[in-house]
Amino acid sequence: MALVSGEAVHLDIRLARAGSRALALLLDIIVQLALFMALSIVVPIAVAVLPFADQALLSAAYIVLIATILVGYPALCHALLRGRSVGKLAMGLRVVRSDGGPINFRQSLIRALVGTALEWPGILIGLSWLVSLSLLVGSARAQRLADMAAGTIVIHERTPESWGWIPSTPPQLVTWAATLDLTDVDDQLALAARHFLARSRSLREPHRTRIGEALAKEMLTRLTPPPPPNTPGWAYLAAVVGERHRRAAARLTQARATQAKLWPELFPTLPAAPR
Repeated sequence: MALVSGEAVHLDIRLARAGSRALALLLDIIVQLALFMALSIVVPIAVAVLPFADQALLSAAYIVLIATILVGYPALCHALLRGRSVGKLAMGLRVVRSDGGPINFRQSLIRALVGTALEWPGILIGLSWLVSLSLLVGSARAQRLADMAAGTIVIHERTPESWGWIPSTPPQLVTWAATLDLTDVDDQLALAARHFLARSRSLREPHRTRIGEALAKEMLTRLTPPPPPNTPGWAYLAAVVGERHRRAAARLTQARATQAKLWPELFPTLPAAPR
């Protein structure tokens, strides 16, 4: 997903969807239950030593304990761990502002309060869960009720590696490839050329030649300037796909460098610039 920050910087982020967020929530629930079990042993002992201890005080202490675990745990974790909880750390997720910036304690507290009151466990239980889940699945930014109230989104911190093999530009075509106008080369055509180059050795003649010529002709109608004379079709396709990937990687590196200057705590490391 692409968004524009408050500083007018275009950010390329990957939103966390229902599956990864559900697993993170399950891990957080396990942590909360463990905290409750541990503290429920300590609370009666602490109340018993008080001179005015009675059953009403013990009941009030348990209510405070439950509220602290349900609200305090997510609020403090997200504030102190910069948008992460134990579950989100395990799943590689982070809560950020709707413009991509780090959240503050106020947003973390609002998110925890709304999440506890309306979602987990929720005052309407089943109905509130269904409403929140439908918003999470159906909204463009994958925001549940708590996210909408706090103005936050949940993103993946871990960027997946690029799939498959990327052909490199032949050395004799590097200078020419740098001058290409790739505006009309869409993702579908580039992916078709990439798959052909990856599978060309397993294709039999005359199918390999026919497919390669068709792809090369389609590329020729969309690119300027034309390739140098006597350029083999496979080298031409490899140069186009390799140059397209190089430019995309350069844009991504530049965008991450800009993001790191604005929010260094969100981007501790940067990938090496493509060569």
